[in-house]
Amino acid sequence: MTGPRPIALPHAAPAPDADLVVPLPELNGWRPRLVATDLDGTLLDSTGHVRPRTRAALEACWAAGIPVVGVTGRGPRLLDSVRTALDGRGIAVLAQGGYVVDLERDEVLRTMGLPRTQAHGVIERIEAVAGELVVAVEDAAEQAEARQPRSSPLRVQHGFDWPYPEPAMLLPRHEVLPVGAVLKVFLRSSSVDQDELLALARRVVDPAEAELTHAGLGFIEVLPPGITKATGLAVALERYGVGFGEVLAFGDMPNDLPMVAAVTEAGGRAVAVANAHPAVRAAAAELTSGHDAEGVARYLEAVLAGDRGRPVGDRGRDV
Repeated sequence: MTGPRPIALPHAAPAPDADLVVPLPELNGWRPRLVATDLDGTLLDSTGHVRPRTRAALEACWAAGIPVVGVTGRGPRLLDSVRTALDGRGIAVLAQGGYVVDLERDEVLRTMGLPRTQAHGVIERIEAVAGELVVAVEDAAEQAEARQPRSSPLRVQHGFDWPYPEPAMLLPRHEVLPVGAVLKVFLRSSSVDQDELLALARRVVDPAEAELTHAGLGFIEVLPPGITKATGLAVALERYGVGFGEVLAFGDMPNDLPMVAAVTEAGGRAVAVANAHPAVRAAAAELTSGHDAEGVARYLEAVLAGDRGRPVGDRGRDV
């Protein structure tokens, strides 16, 4: 593939409430020492871009001495797209926490893999309760260098219907798992939705063996044990000398729940966008506007201004 990788799912329809505008809560002068934000469905709009108002809000955070960490499910193959979204600044947490990179130094701070035999056993147990699944795998090989091009395509079983517009190696089921460790396994069912599949999988997979989640893309993800957005963010926080209680976090999907919980339990602030999954809206103490209404930017503007922000209406796109 030549040229920059696209950072959007071009065929993705806007999520319900993506353009919903909601009043902001009382902030009472609270300011974080670091902002951690999910990308797709949260910071990025439905076309996969950072809008000018949002870009300005991120730049204002940096100018105020508040680092911004992108915390995403996107894997290392999409590092260039993450770099573009974050303007090449700070630290990025990818692969649900399994791959952490200092973008400015091109330094990999964390890379984790799940052994092939362990991944195979997890898949078998999930299929025993959920029926036959279609599999895709992100290989853990070639992930040690932040500057190294991600030349190896995703390993995808025929029929998976991978949503991102990127090269993929279509393989029969028995060849999908690589010889070595995997960064992630993606499992799609033709009979149960992602929430139900995740619930079924968690009944039979011990967290000590693998971490399970989903990012709202129609399939679940199998990760090395202990790999979550919270543990990935912890790597970034250590570099910045910041605690979870000093973090302002934004998210929208179940893969954001560990980060939301870690920030909330430590006394920080976790905010769901209006288009968030019900579980995230329930877990986050606060709500901001949808990602197409630039909810992250609206909240950051209010934080930096030290007030409640601009009065808003009930529904509609920003004008």
